[in-house]
Amino acid sequence: MPKSGNITGRNNLKFKNINIHTPSNRSDPPCILCRGTKLLCGKSSCPVVAKLHYKVKTMDMINSNLIDGSSPPSVFIGRSGYPKINIGPMTTPFKGDSSQLDIPELWTTKTITEFIEMRTQLIRGKFSVDIYDVESSNRIVEYTREIALAQDYIDMETEFYKQPRGALTLLSEVQPHGPSGYLKSLNVDNIKIDQKIEKAFYDTDLTAREATIGLYNNSIRVSKLQRAFSVGAFGLKNNRRFVPTRWSITAVDSLLGENLMKYTRTNPLINEFRVFERYHLDNRWIILMMPSQWCYELIEAWYPETTWNPFSSEIQIFGDHEWHKGRSTYAQIGGCYYAARLAVNEYLNNERRQAGVVVLREAHPGYILPVGVWNVRENVRAALRTRPFTFNTLEEALKHISTRFDIPRKRWILNSAILKDKLYQKRIDDFF
Repeated sequence: MPKSGNITGRNNLKFKNINIHTPSNRSDPPCILCRGTKLLCGKSSCPVVAKLHYKVKTMDMINSNLIDGSSPPSVFIGRSGYPKINIGPMTTPFKGDSSQLDIPELWTTKTITEFIEMRTQLIRGKFSVDIYDVESSNRIVEYTREIALAQDYIDMETEFYKQPRGALTLLSEVQPHGPSGYLKSLNVDNIKIDQKIEKAFYDTDLTAREATIGLYNNSIRVSKLQRAFSVGAFGLKNNRRFVPTRWSITAVDSLLGENLMKYTRTNPLINEFRVFERYHLDNRWIILMMPSQWCYELIEAWYPETTWNPFSSEIQIFGDHEWHKGRSTYAQIGGCYYAARLAVNEYLNNERRQAGVVVLREAHPGYILPVGVWNVRENVRAALRTRPFTFNTLEEALKHISTRFDIPRKRWILNSAILKDKLYQKRIDDFF
């Protein structure tokens, strides 16, 4: 029997067929028949209408190519055309404290509607540079770097060649943003740079790895480190370069998680099976910790009509794992893998314990658009802040998990390398 926990409910949605292959295309997309009125896709709200609503709301505040507003602070480093890329700040069309628009660590209570409303307010400025132009004397480049290192929101005046245009931009690993346009000029008020980050910025003999880990250990937010990393603020003088935002997010998550794993592997094992739960943005999260040497796996199940499974009538399940020594190849599941790995290693280091960890995620149809990798890192963190259910055996833990998910446990086991190993692989202890 479980000792304690944070109980989440189940819904009545059932899908019997589970497929691990790529979704097939649908010949008759429902949007043309529905047009936002019938919800034929099965979602609780229409993502097309939501994006258009907030696009119109933001565009109403943009009546020229000159915008006088505030940056949270926030910057975006693109990857298209690499190594020639677009960089620039993101600003709002109004002045005032906009800081919450770019602090993912504060978003775990936001609804999908609130999230869309927040992020569509950010207007992206674009300026073309080479990735090695981090020391450019161009004012737009200089200001972009300083904004990324800023401590507080910044008032700024941005002039675009044309009035910013575009709907909500959706990317798999980066949080969305609103309209964008190419910058003609940029003027900002005095920028107060975070002193801890500034010290690392001026230390050109410090590697990017050393700077990132040192600042993280000095209580700098992961999201702030990712922003500074993207503008080439860290590293040896001749090695600095701009890093596309989506790459910098995963690079920092991976680097920090890998560093923590060195300590995780030397800690004593936990002495029971722990199950943590979380429900947010119509995503169900289960974190299973087992009393074993460090190993880790993330498995995601995407229901039909969700972001990355829009056209199939079957649930898509995929994942990646690593054993005690870690992995040397990039996880096919992408940045989510490293985001969750960082979160579980933070927990284990805090507890000064070691465990085998399996993170399970069901993404249900209410998850109408991708919000970024932060969703994984921060929700796993949030789950691990709750009091877990505890069990004496893996069988008891899996029985409990099966009451939380709609997908049968045998399907999770079928798609899990670690669970199959723990359940079916004979060990020396089994013979004594």
